[in-house]
Amino acid sequence: MSKEEDNKAVVGRWFTEFWGKDVNLAVIDEIAASDMLLKYSLHEPRRGRADIKAFMTDFRAAFPDLNFWGTADLIAEGDYVVGQWEGGGTHTGPAFNDFLVGGLPAATGRKMHFTGTTVLKVIDGKIVQEVGLDDGVTALTQLGLLKAA
Repeated sequence: MSKEEDNKAVVGRWFTEFWGKDVNLAVIDEIAASDMLLKYSLHEPRRGRADIKAFMTDFRAAFPDLNFWGTADLIAEGDYVVGQWEGGGTHTGPAFNDFLVGGLPAATGRKMHFTGTTVLKVIDGKIVQEVGLDDGVTALTQLGLLKAA
């Protein structure tokens, strides 16, 4: 396989095992670089395996049905892979205070469903960076953290 195909395979696994319906936190140790950067508009940037594990553990506790999936073929060029996705979940777990604009009390029952595009950088089979542009306004409005005009 080409470098691009190898990188797409790594990202495909990440999307399935980290962001998919059934999380496998071991995938972080296996294919994330030790100082990986995870950055989305809804949350503070996260860096390193321990920080990323803590983020996903808390996110999944608050949104037990959290699930994201690809909506188009992955595109790869050199060290970069781009993916389009959609997903969301229902807040039925504990209070969640990780959103930049505020937090949710426990078990609001509110649902979020939104889309985004993510660019990942893969070096030697390890994800060193994941930067996403998501429709955070939609998610935050659905969760009641932003008011629609």
